[in-house]
Amino acid sequence: MIDQTQRAQAIRALLIGHAAAYPHLQEKDVLKLIFQSAFGCEHLVQDADSACERIRREAEETKEDRVWRIERLGEAYSRVHLSCLHGGLSCRTLSRLFCLSAVKEEKGAERAEELLEAAQALVEEGLLPFDARRWREEVDRWRAAGYPALRHSEGFRAEYRPAYRVIARRYADYLPLFAEIDRRIGEKPIVIALEGGSASGKTTLAALLQRVYDCRVIHMDDFFLRPAQRTPERLSQVGGNLDRERFAEEVLPALIDRRDAWYRRFDCGTQTLSEVICAPTRPLTVVEGVYSTHPAFGRYYDASVFLDVDPALQRKRILARNGPSLAKRFFGEWIPMENRYFDQTDLKKRVDLVLDASGGDTKRDGVI
Repeated sequence: MIDQTQRAQAIRALLIGHAAAYPHLQEKDVLKLIFQSAFGCEHLVQDADSACERIRREAEETKEDRVWRIERLGEAYSRVHLSCLHGGLSCRTLSRLFCLSAVKEEKGAERAEELLEAAQALVEEGLLPFDARRWREEVDRWRAAGYPALRHSEGFRAEYRPAYRVIARRYADYLPLFAEIDRRIGEKPIVIALEGGSASGKTTLAALLQRVYDCRVIHMDDFFLRPAQRTPERLSQVGGNLDRERFAEEVLPALIDRRDAWYRRFDCGTQTLSEVICAPTRPLTVVEGVYSTHPAFGRYYDASVFLDVDPALQRKRILARNGPSLAKRFFGEWIPMENRYFDQTDLKKRVDLVLDASGGDTKRDGVI
């Protein structure tokens, strides 16, 4: 989390940057930005099918705009311009992410007031191009009405022809991956591998992909070594703490042949294997976890992704998630083994896509 000084600076940067990007904006357009930053898209909740159809119709009017544009609205939300649909992202995927983002913001009014206070100061400093009295009148009317959703001003629409959807920022950060999947998915089932260190968000992202695509997810954690297999010789190997042989025998052929997979899960609690389970094939299969792209497996996947997380943020997440006692094993054993694997297999150069997995936890580029 950022401290209050950084937060205030980031809010100012957001508002000033928006005014610089859209010099013809009016008071109403800044209030719309504030609404979207505070409340997201909760006022536009609808089913995915109708959302998809509306997006498709609007996208037809943006065919000439092929610039991939994503604008951060603050800590929680981003604007995704429909030009992204011409770069591989499908209407269905964007509509699904839009609907998943439409949640009730319980602290929306509080957040709106924080942004209004910052905007007021910028107007008085001459850093937002509005008359101070007129700005206060516009704000008072909006506040008295209960912070309703707003349309862009006529001038803004005529000058910029806005066509976008507001989605959760944590989803927007992964749009390059969604576009990659949408470009590849079709008649033949595809397999995507999600690599990354501990606490980089692999499991969370896999769960999101499952909600969007109803895909099959296979976790590499289900293939850790059993106690008797953890010999010094084995653990000295690069990626040696994974039961590569069992993954190669029970899962890999099914992934290559695009068929149902039957395998046993490793139970961390009992340190034993479960009964055999079936993971039915789907148009999309996601294999998530460290070592999912180990060279020993060959290239069984259609695309691979590495989630890159800052070490300090990784440490913070592990301490919060696992507690100090178990965190010691992460820092002393597992993370060094992961990093050795990443370095010795030149992982970041082997994967198809590297994504920043910091999300909203760190301050980036002066934006919140």
